[in-house]
Amino acid sequence: MNAMSINLANSCFLNSKESNLHRGGTAEIVKLTKEERETAVNAAKVMGLNFCGVDLLRSNNGPMVMEVNSSPGLEGIESATGLDVAGKLVEFIEKNAKPNSTRTRGKG
Repeated sequence: MNAMSINLANSCFLNSKESNLHRGGTAEIVKLTKEERETAVNAAKVMGLNFCGVDLLRSNNGPMVMEVNSSPGLEGIESATGLDVAGKLVEFIEKNAKPNSTRTRGKG
């Protein structure tokens, strides 16, 4: 899958109700810098996640990770991009899943 970022418009303040799509925020595609992409990918690796949502803030000190969502909502990214992200996730799982190869403590 390609790396994408969704920028929530009207989100000047982290705790603003408009920073959430379900509370009136909007989504648009933004181009990630190399540093933003590396930061997001590293955050996912640290958390041991192949698929996740990484909330970044752009700052004078570079990208700052605010949150890593192991089960992100897809409504905003799908509506902004027109992509079937859920379908691509299923394809990724079908291609990469192997019996008894989980990295978690569960049985898979």
